[in-house]
Amino acid sequence: MKLRLINAFLMLAVACTAFAQGKNPKIMVVPMDTWCQERGFWNVYKNQGEIKGTPNYEQAVQDSRELMLVISKINNLMSDRGFPLADLSQSIKNNTRRTARNTLTTSKTPGSSLAVSALDELNRQAKADIIVEVDFSYNTVGPKHSVTYNLRALDAYTGKQVAGADGTGTPTFTSEIPVLLEEAVVGHMDNFISRLQYHFDDCRENGREVVIEVGVFDNGSGTDLESEYDGSELSEIIENWMAENTVKHQFLTSETTESIMLFENVRIPLLKENGMPQDASGFANELRKFLRTKYGIESKNNSPSLGYTQIIIGEK
Repeated sequence: MKLRLINAFLMLAVACTAFAQGKNPKIMVVPMDTWCQERGFWNVYKNQGEIKGTPNYEQAVQDSRELMLVISKINNLMSDRGFPLADLSQSIKNNTRRTARNTLTTSKTPGSSLAVSALDELNRQAKADIIVEVDFSYNTVGPKHSVTYNLRALDAYTGKQVAGADGTGTPTFTSEIPVLLEEAVVGHMDNFISRLQYHFDDCRENGREVVIEVGVFDNGSGTDLESEYDGSELSEIIENWMAENTVKHQFLTSETTESIMLFENVRIPLLKENGMPQDASGFANELRKFLRTKYGIESKNNSPSLGYTQIIIGEK
């Protein structure tokens, strides 16, 4: 009896592992910047004297019935293929319930500024793995109609494109945008999906790619990245920690000075030890704990997006 229970437990564990390995990436569909600009769903602001722009997703989902129909159709196409979804409209509602925050944060590291984009702000709530951007236009020639579309899948943590599809559907007599869109994209969906899955499988095997920056508060403490602890400079200690905690020791130290270290192509595990999704901030918090516990070094975590975080040493 005991042996059968053990075997049943092992079979269950194997099944759960297989399910976890087969997990699809979480998707969120949003309108492309160009679509938002052309239709006036665009906010303009100043960042240190420069004019910047960001899409107004909230206004877009409220005012454009066509956009919501298109997003709903793509959501259905992705859901039918087993992809979990983060709905844009619901993510916006969740975001507005939070305490209002400044869209711009200036760090205390000289010369460094961090902009929190509208998409970064939304995705910190939704925690999608892939952002699918969509641009579309409605065409009419005589009695026939078609849709011209552009789909672009971006890694939500790096902003890198991992899949794409574009084209114009065959003109038909129907005028329903969701039907026209489905007819236009259906022939490209399998290749689009396979590229998404290939990218996510690579993340599962080799880790998710993020950027970690380490800076130093200019507070007169005398501590910087050249300070020595147990015979090693702080920069060397941090680099060794990165080597021990990244997936397959994969990271690139692209900049090292007495006040800044920049780690790019940092591959971190998809999941934390508790099984929850891991982002750059969560990974960097482990570095903060290590520095505080072993060397008594306090630091602050400044994290504007899922794929980028800044640890500033010297104060909390």
